[in-house]
Amino acid sequence: MSRSFSVLAISIAFTLPMVTSVASAGQMTTQVAATPAQATTNLNGLLRKMNSLQANFNQTTKATTPTKPLPAQKQMGLKSTHLGQTFSGVMQVKRQGLFRWETTSPMKQLIVTSGKTVWIYDPDLQQATRQTLDEQMSNTPALLLSGNAAQMMKSYKVTQPNNAVPYFVLYPRAKDGVFESLAIRFENNMPSQMVLSDSLGQQTTVNFTETKLNPVIANSQFQFVPPKGVDVIDQ
Repeated sequence: MSRSFSVLAISIAFTLPMVTSVASAGQMTTQVAATPAQATTNLNGLLRKMNSLQANFNQTTKATTPTKPLPAQKQMGLKSTHLGQTFSGVMQVKRQGLFRWETTSPMKQLIVTSGKTVWIYDPDLQQATRQTLDEQMSNTPALLLSGNAAQMMKSYKVTQPNNAVPYFVLYPRAKDGVFESLAIRFENNMPSQMVLSDSLGQQTTVNFTETKLNPVIANSQFQFVPPKGVDVIDQ
């Protein structure tokens, strides 16, 4: 799995189709969209409840439009060999800034950060990549769950199509990000599905199962020491 896939895993977003409520046969209730301020407040309220989160995931990426050449800083999508494949594993996040994304099938890869350094470990390649958690990576959607929610909201324009449904659509304020739009929908105060639409015309969907809100997770889960014999690459 390439580094571009690794960055995309960190950059996952959230979405579900629009939900409507049936009031009676043949009739639907009128949806009232929240104002940006209300949407931001509502999303922050849900995020504040999550001191830690753990879930199994299934992740699939597909091309939605023909890809086009982009500047090097934007070329962070999946390789064509990854399109259509489903990857599964376990995610763990914890405030402040702790994140672990472990893919177990059909191949193994570990992405883990303690808040300052990101390690990407590919056991099949006997290779570990070490990256500084720079401003761009620290503003990725997945780290929204593990960082400062109020600060992260400054990076996005938040909308809520129906103020009665915990479903939000977010747009990055920066024009050079790795994605164009994202959304999040909560069920029982927890995200149930994630989707990222990126600048390369690709859409990544992640479904969560066996999700646990605020489980006890040892900080050691977010530490990584390269095994003996593994090549370490600094980027």
